[in-house]
Amino acid sequence: MQRLRNISKRTLAALMFFTRLPLWRIAAVERSYFERVVPLWPLAGWLTGGLMAFVLWCSQLLSLSTGVGVALALLSRCLLTGALHEDGFADFCDGFGGGTSRERTLLIMKDSHIGTYGVLGLILYVLVVWNVLTALIDAGLSPLILVVADVLAKGLSTTIIYVLPYARTEADAKNRLVYVKTPFIERLLSLVLAFAPLAVCLLALPDAVPTLSLWLLALLLPACGCVLLFWWMHRRLQGYTGDCCGATFIITETLIYLSLCLIV
Repeated sequence: MQRLRNISKRTLAALMFFTRLPLWRIAAVERSYFERVVPLWPLAGWLTGGLMAFVLWCSQLLSLSTGVGVALALLSRCLLTGALHEDGFADFCDGFGGGTSRERTLLIMKDSHIGTYGVLGLILYVLVVWNVLTALIDAGLSPLILVVADVLAKGLSTTIIYVLPYARTEADAKNRLVYVKTPFIERLLSLVLAFAPLAVCLLALPDAVPTLSLWLLALLLPACGCVLLFWWMHRRLQGYTGDCCGATFIITETLIYLSLCLIV
């Protein structure tokens, strides 16, 4: 019973942290559960990616243009997450674009105001993702690729806490929270959660999504992107921050879509 309670609270913690759903009304979740939410990040992707796919599918039923459907899908995720990842990406762009030292970079990233690098980063991100997704859907791929890409990108992004230390102290962290490294079994669980939507799509709708070999090929570029990002973060910050997590997800997901566009 205690183990079941722990699982339910960790699940609630992950959904409360990575979305804006008012799940805090269901149960009180202790702080220790939020420190271990990263391995369950792909689980939150089932919800965010699922919402995007549903919105895009509804737009197709309403005979809206693909571009409008993609825009609405991206908007729906921003509303569900409170633009959590986009905010982290913007802060990352400002910090790494304008900072020249570790201390200066961390200071800029903690500033709540957005700068030139952050604005340009978000504009370029939206333009690239909107155009690439529109091209993929127009090519006949199912909206379900949004679920698979979202969850796989989150799965890749979780590795950041295993290869880098946290760059701030708990007192300096924006949310006063430091993620803790988890046992191997939980890392394995995170991997299973990341690939589960892909497995379901390949088994249930094999003609609507790229084959497994193409998906694995499409993950090569994002994986290399993660390695380069982690190296850059280590060189600049000697670690990572919450903003780095959001930036890793945004960049990784974008690279997945770009890879699919190149090989499908």
